Amino acid sequence: MQSIPVDTTRLGVLRCAIAPEAKLVNTETKEVKRDRGGNPVWTVAVTVRQDGRRISVIEIAVSGQPKGIEEGQTVKVTGLTAFAWAIGDRHGISFRADAVTPVPAGPVHTKGGDA
Repeated sequence: MQSIPVDTTRLGVLRCAIAPEAKLVNTETKEVKRDRGGNPVWTVAVTVRQDGRRISVIEIAVSGQPKGIEEGQTVKVTGLTAFAWAIGDRHGISFRADAVTPVPAGPVHTKGGDA
């Protein structure tokens, strides 16, 4: 598999589309996938604005459960890497990150001062 580092600063605002979920190896037994260190792997679906108004959703795998992330929330993705894969006649791109963390909401400003 070829790994490609991704510059997240060029992706614009990243938002959580689907809250973190444990990545399952087997849906029947509910066995959770583990990384090489034995940590559970989680996935977070994130929206990415590629050009103008076109938005894509990518699923990002991360070791350990991301904390404090809710759907619709702006997130920061650290150490994002894309992997090109092929199995038989199927192929695609998968994504892995060192961390997906929530971006704290900024202060709310009201127009015209206090009401």
